Amino acid sequence: MKIPTTLIAICCSAVSFCQTAIDGTKPFVLGVIDEIQSAELTEKRILNIYLPEGYNPDDTINYPVVYLLDGSADEDFIHIAGLYQFNSFEWINRVPKSIIVGIANIDRRRDYTFPSTSARDVKNNPTSGHSDRFMNFIEKELQPYIEKKYKTNASRTIIGESLGGLLATEMLFKRPSLFNRYIIVSPSLWWDNGSLLNQDPEILSQSFSQQTDIYIGVGKEGLTPTDMPRVMEVDANLLADKIKKTESKNVRVFFDYLPLENHATIMHQAVSNSFKFLYYTQRQ
Repeated sequence: MKIPTTLIAICCSAVSFCQTAIDGTKPFVLGVIDEIQSAELTEKRILNIYLPEGYNPDDTINYPVVYLLDGSADEDFIHIAGLYQFNSFEWINRVPKSIIVGIANIDRRRDYTFPSTSARDVKNNPTSGHSDRFMNFIEKELQPYIEKKYKTNASRTIIGESLGGLLATEMLFKRPSLFNRYIIVSPSLWWDNGSLLNQDPEILSQSFSQQTDIYIGVGKEGLTPTDMPRVMEVDANLLADKIKKTESKNVRVFFDYLPLENHATIMHQAVSNSFKFLYYTQRQ
């Protein structure tokens, strides 16, 4: 597998989040761009990676890894990396210094959705229904690659919003061991007329033994575009309530309603809020 790494400082022109250098200036280095050739997806995928201050591949310090869906440079990578960087300052110390892996998109509707029985879903999203392949990519290719190449520890977080939140929920229900922290923001649970909410996932059973923390954030979002209109706030509440019924002592869920945010504005504030739930509460 050929997987070249390109430093932004060396090849700024190839990085969409780095402005063109002006005479007498130098590029501002945010991270690295990596590439992975995926057999599961039969395509090359771009990874935008933030390495925390002090990261040294030769030292003995290992870092948590945060996997960010919608991780393209013109999507959520820059501001989410900034949140982790800011909140890991020693005088704030809300989160540990972390490696952020932004998975750049090619076709999010294809990758983030499972097959739907809704005619409207299929008509509006003709390439949809292949989340199983994308989950295989994460489990069999991406995570092993990141853990082999970078200085990582056992902490894995997934962040997903909208359809990305749908995928994060599907992974939580179907492959919960992939991550031990889930940040699910405004999940598109309307997909397939809300069928995911009818699942009976492993995390609800008493025998589920992995320590798993889940943050669910939603704004004032209203009706969703389905054959049977649903309210995203209601669906997010139903998801949280379902998980709260778990018989496992190893699962914690935190629900956060942000009435001043909508579907377009919620991502940044919700992820920021999640730190207080997922990390601060562990210190109590």
